[in-house]
Amino acid sequence: MLFGEKNPVRKISFFTLTLLLLVLIPVLTGLTGVKTYAADIPSLKVSAKAAVLMEPYTGKVLLEQNPHEKLPPASVTKIMTILLIYEALEDGKIKMDDIVTVSAHAASMGGSQVYLEEMEQQSVRDLLKSVVVASANDSSVALAEFISGSEEGFVASMNEKAKSLGMADTNFVNSCGLPAAGHLTSAYDIALMSRELITKYPQVYELTQIWMDKIIHRTARGEEEFGLSNTNRLIKSYSGATGLKTGSTKEALYCLSATAQRDDLNLISVVLAAPDSATRFHEAMRMLDYGFANYKVQKGDEAGKVMGKIRVFKGEVLETDFAVKTQISTLIGKSNSIDMQSHLEVLDAISAPCPAGSKAGEIVYTFDGKEVGRSDLITTEDIKRVTLPEMMQRLFYRWFY
Repeated sequence: MLFGEKNPVRKISFFTLTLLLLVLIPVLTGLTGVKTYAADIPSLKVSAKAAVLMEPYTGKVLLEQNPHEKLPPASVTKIMTILLIYEALEDGKIKMDDIVTVSAHAASMGGSQVYLEEMEQQSVRDLLKSVVVASANDSSVALAEFISGSEEGFVASMNEKAKSLGMADTNFVNSCGLPAAGHLTSAYDIALMSRELITKYPQVYELTQIWMDKIIHRTARGEEEFGLSNTNRLIKSYSGATGLKTGSTKEALYCLSATAQRDDLNLISVVLAAPDSATRFHEAMRMLDYGFANYKVQKGDEAGKVMGKIRVFKGEVLETDFAVKTQISTLIGKSNSIDMQSHLEVLDAISAPCPAGSKAGEIVYTFDGKEVGRSDLITTEDIKRVTLPEMMQRLFYRWFY
């Protein structure tokens, strides 16, 4: 017995009980709140088989319920299809004004569709719009075939992309989400591909926030308008809603990946296998409300901000400015009053010649003593190597002045 301790056995038992409670409480509640620099943030129970709430720019999961259970995703599948369409546009493989001729296979799709006909021609722009706004299965397959030559080839690319994103619970069988054996993913994987889409191609919001629009069918019968209505009712009913994709089949029940932004905070709310349509929207909103009520984003120095100077060895100038390459942000609890701290790790000097953007060091951000991110510090101008006459002039000046 040390330092007047009266009952060490009782103290050890209490400590052990506390540890057990800390482990068991998240398990018993089912949906856990991540302690992301926040104290006493409550948990939440969702009326769906699986759910995930994620902040996309940090990738932090704030809530999860059966996040890795493999389930059919219905038309939420199309998030991956849309992602690959934007990648093909970025790579120059296709263009928005390209004309797609609809195949018999694409025209045969059931479920949500815009009733494309075999040999009908549509632009990539209008087909993409009908996929994002109206969840058109026929348009999804037409674009998949246009990009990869066949839907099977496109699906192979979908699975390859899923693997590269760390979507370990996912196997795609088609490009649109119609029921198929083995076509499965998880709430966590949907959050991952949603994150990739909205952070890499935020222009998708131009389409996801359309409430009503139209396309023109051009067939042998002439031209005919077809109305498009957004399947995501949160666009109209939830403050800050930006997207993203709904889905429902008899097998998958009601699914949703909902995105929203308020101030600097973006969130992805994924709900899988909700019992009905109203429940999926209601539960997605509850999760978003939870995130906006309890968390905030704290940002580091802006990209391009000059942070100091670094010496240049054998350069036409003796020193040059360096600036922040990428703005770093972290997620913290709203009740937290601590600010993010930073310190510079700068090289002693750089050697010429060196182009603008050469690494001069790093800026490291910490919160509550823990590192939360770092960015390169880069030079802001091209620097040539000093010429021999200029070097002699410098030496002369140094000797005599």
